[in-house]
Amino acid sequence: MASDAHIDLLVEDYGLVIDAGQQPVLTRHRHSIGQDIKHAVLEAGLARALLGERSPTLRADVRTQIRILVEQDRRIVPGTAEVREEATDRYLLTATTYDYGHLEVTL
Repeated sequence: MASDAHIDLLVEDYGLVIDAGQQPVLTRHRHSIGQDIKHAVLEAGLARALLGERSPTLRADVRTQIRILVEQDRRIVPGTAEVREEATDRYLLTATTYDYGHLEVTL
């Protein structure tokens, strides 16, 4: 059941988003979970490893590491995380949340 338990400050371009009243903007639900996951992947250094790796075999290994990291999040349905290369410098991470359904995050 969805609740307001998944609320976070909105972060874009490595900084807080501020509204016209100079207050931080909040993000909720699926977007909050996606933001948490993206930050976990970045903090683990896996996005940099993925983008910097030339070997297709080693890139596949990093994608597996990302899926494992994502599926450790208790809000994600195990076995649903996928990482797909959209361009040489952009990957799409998809997963299913228990409360909010399908989730997409660009790495």
